[in-house]
Amino acid sequence: MIPRDKYLGQLIMGMGNGFPKIVTGIRRCGKSYLLKEIFKSHLISLGVKKEQFLLVELDDDANANLRNPLTLSTFVREKAKGMQDTLYVVLDEIQRVFEIVNPELTGGQIVLAKKGDPQTISFVDVVMGLASVANIDLYVTGSNSRMLSSDIVTQFRDKATQIHVAPLSFSEYYAHVGGAKSEALYEYLLHGGMPLAVLKQRSGKEEYLKGLYQTTYFKDILEHHGFQKDWALDELADALSSLVGKIITVEKIANTLRSAGKTSLDPKTVESYIDSFVDAFLLSEASRYDVKGRSLIGAGRKYYFTDTGLRNARLNFGFPDIGQLMENAVYNELLYNGYQVSVGMVPTVGKDKDGKSVRKDYEIDFVARKGYEVLYVQICQSVTDPNVLKKELRPFDFVRGEAKNVLVIGDPIPETRNQDGTYVVGITDFLLGL
Repeated sequence: MIPRDKYLGQLIMGMGNGFPKIVTGIRRCGKSYLLKEIFKSHLISLGVKKEQFLLVELDDDANANLRNPLTLSTFVREKAKGMQDTLYVVLDEIQRVFEIVNPELTGGQIVLAKKGDPQTISFVDVVMGLASVANIDLYVTGSNSRMLSSDIVTQFRDKATQIHVAPLSFSEYYAHVGGAKSEALYEYLLHGGMPLAVLKQRSGKEEYLKGLYQTTYFKDILEHHGFQKDWALDELADALSSLVGKIITVEKIANTLRSAGKTSLDPKTVESYIDSFVDAFLLSEASRYDVKGRSLIGAGRKYYFTDTGLRNARLNFGFPDIGQLMENAVYNELLYNGYQVSVGMVPTVGKDKDGKSVRKDYEIDFVARKGYEVLYVQICQSVTDPNVLKKELRPFDFVRGEAKNVLVIGDPIPETRNQDGTYVVGITDFLLGL
């Protein structure tokens, strides 16, 4: 069992709060395992009796009758009736519950709802209804586009507790595999932290990660959004994999695809496809932030993969760009540790060779905020070249004293502080020390 202490802690915090706990996240990141194994084991350790834990696996054909929302609701309510203790209910693969027209309008007949039908009953109604039962503590997860959608809590009218699960962070991964930090990091950057991939042998990891796209993620995206151009998902995923950590616009991606002779997609279509990747938690978007003006910048943003192994799978695990992967891993670890992360832009005004005033923007890889703590983070694979070091440190010259300035490098060194006040630290120590 790979511990998921952060998410277990969130489940524990949500126990008995009267709201359904909606566990979201990219498919195959361990949502069901978290509830069925880790959380259940915790409850038993507290003295909860086994009969107080009700698991309904809706993808099991033995439970096909429970895919009727009214039948499911009645079944769970009957289990809870007369119990003096709390009944902990886990509804797994909730998206298998079909939507029906209210039987009061159909003479008691069960009629599948069509898009646009009024007065329907769906899994949302079941979840909200069961959560209102006094002795039911409800936990829900699912594994297709209807439960992967990033706006899932909105579907529950904001009356739910969302617990968002990501693939293993590097700190979780290293706690499991141990060994030399540098070797663990390289393996993590290459194959990522999808739990089943971590447990497989190397050849099995790569085939598994490649297959997830076509058989799982793309299938869900096409189903959820109704896209017809499945080939466009392939080509766009490849392009985005190559552009990790680059400031891009939809126009730039459209031009990149066109110049490569792959396909011709207009910027609006590109944007809708990128939004679908973000919505399914495959990608995360980092907006640009004007450090001086204290405001977000609308044009251009960066995209990072939820899992570096999935990113590399799109490039057939060719020779990895370690710098890009380091940046992706730092971004994910900051999010895992509760930071809000954006890309810092530092506008400056200087003089050109003719003495005219010119504007120049410097980039800080990440501005990370958590409460009152603010980090300005630069990532560089190696700074053995003095010119590279000078370039990486240059943006900090304009923001000294505003936050903790950190330069994360690929060399395995503990955190030190240079004469300018910048903290320099090896990436493994940074990732494990957040």
